[in-house]
Amino acid sequence: MDKVNASGRREQKRRDTEKRIVEAGFSLFAQAGYEATTLDAIAETSGIARRTFFHYFNSKEDVLLAWQDGMPEIVRRSLLDQGRTASPFKSMQNALSGPVPEIDTVKLREIDAIIRASDRLRAANQAKFLVLEQVCFETLCEIWPEPARRHELRIVAMMTIGAMRIAIDDWATHSAPGPLSEHVKAAFAVVEHGVGLSENHS
Repeated sequence: MDKVNASGRREQKRRDTEKRIVEAGFSLFAQAGYEATTLDAIAETSGIARRTFFHYFNSKEDVLLAWQDGMPEIVRRSLLDQGRTASPFKSMQNALSGPVPEIDTVKLREIDAIIRASDRLRAANQAKFLVLEQVCFETLCEIWPEPARRHELRIVAMMTIGAMRIAIDDWATHSAPGPLSEHVKAAFAVVEHGVGLSENHS
């Protein structure tokens, strides 16, 4: 029991430190700009040694994109929990609606502005979404393992992640009113009605 408690405390300490690093990074990005912010500055502001930083992140780029890190596992768990209770498309809608409201509005718009100013960051951001798309596809295939459905499931994963990305881009770039979650739902509705998706669950 003591080992379990110790493990839980260590994990909580790790999460707290990681959160502190991310918050320090964003504070410095806002004050000095992304390019001018150094790893040394992030570590010092976080209250950790520079070498400790690398136990949590490989670069300040990882700090900037950390908001996406938990999404693949959150979405995967949601898909598995739903099982075959809805169509693949509806299951993806439900799964992606969870992480979106948790994203800080001001912070996400700041992140988007920084990413758009750098080709390297745009590529890294694209890679994160590709990872999420692949996780979604593989999880959908676990739920619907029939080989004949793999093509359909890959398209569903691509469409829903693409719709979410477009909604985030439009919302952040144009400072659109209303919560991000509503824009994501609207993007899903456009895809659903435009493509004429079936509600067949089998």
